[in-house]
Amino acid sequence: MDAVFLSSGDLIADRRSHYAQMLAGGGAFAAAAELMAQALESAPDWAAGWMMLGGYWHEAGDTGAAIKAWQRAAALDPAGTLGAQMRLAAHGIAEVETGAQNAYVEALFDAYAKSFEQALVEKLDYVVPGRLAGLIAATMGELGISGFARALDLGCGTGLMGERVRKHVSHLEGVDLAAGMVAETARKGIYDAVRQGELLSYLGTVRGGVDLITAADVFLYCGDLAPIFAAAFGVLAPGGLLVFSLEKHAGAEACVLQASLRYAHGRGAVEEGLRSAGFDCLQIAEDTIRTDRGQPVTGLLFVARRPAGDSFEVVVGDASGTGEGAPVLN
Repeated sequence: MDAVFLSSGDLIADRRSHYAQMLAGGGAFAAAAELMAQALESAPDWAAGWMMLGGYWHEAGDTGAAIKAWQRAAALDPAGTLGAQMRLAAHGIAEVETGAQNAYVEALFDAYAKSFEQALVEKLDYVVPGRLAGLIAATMGELGISGFARALDLGCGTGLMGERVRKHVSHLEGVDLAAGMVAETARKGIYDAVRQGELLSYLGTVRGGVDLITAADVFLYCGDLAPIFAAAFGVLAPGGLLVFSLEKHAGAEACVLQASLRYAHGRGAVEEGLRSAGFDCLQIAEDTIRTDRGQPVTGLLFVARRPAGDSFEVVVGDASGTGEGAPVLN
């Protein structure tokens, strides 16, 4: 996140904040919160400071104080860049607004871009791109597919998914909400085109005839998957595949916003959502997809297919750059 959000502009407040961070690093969260509150006395309009105070109170076990701090941060950061609205929603305070959610995700991954791969792969044991690529290869074998003429990688990040499917695809396009991610990916030359944009808006501009859509740990930041499934179905050619991952929710709810600010989805609800959109579920796998604070995170991996025999309607608009009449499955 941009440095402007991390400094109060007040030397004393920043110094106290630094000491508070040191206390929190040692597990003294209540003491860190008290010192952070002192820092905010001289910088009362420092939104990032209120976010930190909320985090310290939360870790100290005082949820009420944490919520008050996050509410103050939300008022100071109405765009939602710092994630205060997401924190409040995760604690049942109001609903998540799409604009605030997108602003938070974009800022998070812009800041994360340069260290993204090292953090995920080396520190969090992230395995989703490889697991999804394995499911794609297995599906290709079962269906007799030799390759894909055209594929879209939603939330392409730094290309971890794209580099694993590149060998199977003639034209591969990536899209990501964060400009920092797009810049990192563009330098690698994995994709034929890389674009910045919100995934639903992007899908609304894509001309139909897509053979494969991948989304590796992208829908974790989406609560309602129905609009995404409908949009994906609309741009896929008959027989085209939608391949994606989610974090698993074992409760009765269709999905929940977790303390991590990622959504977890129930398997049954996702299956029903795919069927309602018109998809056939070809493969569903459960696996550990990463660690979070040292604990394994269980994920759901899906391969869904637009039925091969249904009719196809071209979506108006063209952001694909592939021209008229893109071929379907090879």
